[in-house]
Amino acid sequence: MKFRLAFLFLAVSSVVAVARGPAPGPLHIIGGPNTGGCIAGAVSLPPEGPGFQTIHLDRSAFWGAPQTIAHLELFAREATDAGLPTLLMEDISKARGGPMPGGHVSHQIGLDADVGLDMRPRGALMVAERQSVELRGMVRPDGRDIDPSVWSPRVIKLLRIAAGLPEVDRILVNPAIKKALCREVTGDRSWLHLIRPWYGHAAHMHIRFRCPEGQGDCVQAPPPPAGDGCDATLQWWFDQLNAPAKPPSKPFTPPPLPAACRGILAGE
Repeated sequence: MKFRLAFLFLAVSSVVAVARGPAPGPLHIIGGPNTGGCIAGAVSLPPEGPGFQTIHLDRSAFWGAPQTIAHLELFAREATDAGLPTLLMEDISKARGGPMPGGHVSHQIGLDADVGLDMRPRGALMVAERQSVELRGMVRPDGRDIDPSVWSPRVIKLLRIAAGLPEVDRILVNPAIKKALCREVTGDRSWLHLIRPWYGHAAHMHIRFRCPEGQGDCVQAPPPPAGDGCDATLQWWFDQLNAPAKPPSKPFTPPPLPAACRGILAGE
């Protein structure tokens, strides 16, 4: 009886281990940033490489489409060439995509990545430091502007490099960061079109890449509105800071996963 139970335990553990790894086969992305989804054929960002380190390995996931991983590695190299410190990479997606802890709906299909914004000079982090490091926010406590003690032209340089990466769909940052960019960026401002304000995102940027060519089950979001975004639509975010407090909202309910994801997420 004990032998049988041990065998069953090993068998179940083996199935779980397979399901936790990437789904084999060619790249197949199902779903979109607002619908949830999954991915087959994902590859992993290495724990570290030229110009970058991953952080919070115990609670983050670093799998993505091969194109996403290649773009992030390019980002790190270009940032290094520009004299910026080592990039700190956070969540991309789980090995097969699907729901992430904390309600990250858009981090389900291997096309989204979080990268720290703090560009103050620093050396490479030790393993223990990478687990415990907390990214410093760029925004004042009142949410109305950036914190000048951590903000610098290096942050602008970082965002400009990110906006120039191949296949970038948009980059989400805190509204106060967008406000600072609108105020401080001179010369070529065309890249500001891709920098979009969103809740939170005071300590990291959220890069979203477009659906790769040939991925018919990948849902591409509509493009950002025309213009640099430095208009009344940006002011709306700050008007909300003056609005009366709203009653508590219902707990967030993630959208149902596409039916085609069941086999991929179950390890079939």
